Amino acid sequence: MRELDVREITEAVASLCVKANHHLEGSTKACIARFAAEEPWAPAKAVLDIIEENIAIAEEGEFPLCQDTGMACVFIDLGQEVHLTGGLLEDAVNEGVRRGYGEGYLRKSIVADPLRRENTGDNTPADLVVRLTAGDRVKITVAPKGFGSENMSQIRMLPPSAGAQGVEDFVVSVCEAAGANPCPPIVVGVGIGGNFNKAALLAKRALLQPLDEDNPDPYYAEMEHRLLERINGLGIGPQGFGGRTTALKVNILSAPTHIAGLPVAVNINCHVSRHAEVVV
Repeated sequence: MRELDVREITEAVASLCVKANHHLEGSTKACIARFAAEEPWAPAKAVLDIIEENIAIAEEGEFPLCQDTGMACVFIDLGQEVHLTGGLLEDAVNEGVRRGYGEGYLRKSIVADPLRRENTGDNTPADLVVRLTAGDRVKITVAPKGFGSENMSQIRMLPPSAGAQGVEDFVVSVCEAAGANPCPPIVVGVGIGGNFNKAALLAKRALLQPLDEDNPDPYYAEMEHRLLERINGLGIGPQGFGGRTTALKVNILSAPTHIAGLPVAVNINCHVSRHAEVVV
């Protein structure tokens, strides 16, 4: 059994909050560059060039990638051979978010109550998801999630008879309805299976997948390619200016489900699909 003081988790979360808001993950940057080089529509190409310039400026460390520095979504894979000491895990994570957003001068966007709307002033609480894993290490992923894209996300409980066609039609319809609102080009996370809450979590986790890798299951890899082609065929384009680049990637995660159900969730991210991780 390995002992780990939760102060290490606090320090890691604080650092990741700043890093994720300034440094775009490598496969996402490469994907944007590839689409920029291939985009034939001049207005769309100009927008993609500006996006690349924005990424470069943010990497200098003074200005974040976007003014919406997001809700801090924190994923922790906790090795079951780890004994946490020094306090509660949730408190340690929230303290890390508090420090990161304060010391990094990142916008505080969280309200304590959804209807009374009083800002908490420090971007806490985080959206924390903990998963027990094998081993004696802790993997921490921070994914700041802006709500221009989050607000365009949807879930639907399809009947099993809808099949793959019904799933694909729903995903495309969500992206079409989103239009320019989520600041395209978008990254599309799709969760299929489980139940109502599991499908939504799968869709959000799908946004953490690299953009330069296909699904390891050929069946879902082919579906990802079909969906990307259909979404880019909508002609929405970067920031809604038209062109071929409406989406950068579609990532699908699936899980077993009930014989009577086919849950499908679509979690949309903007082109700054932010996340950073560390193992402690």
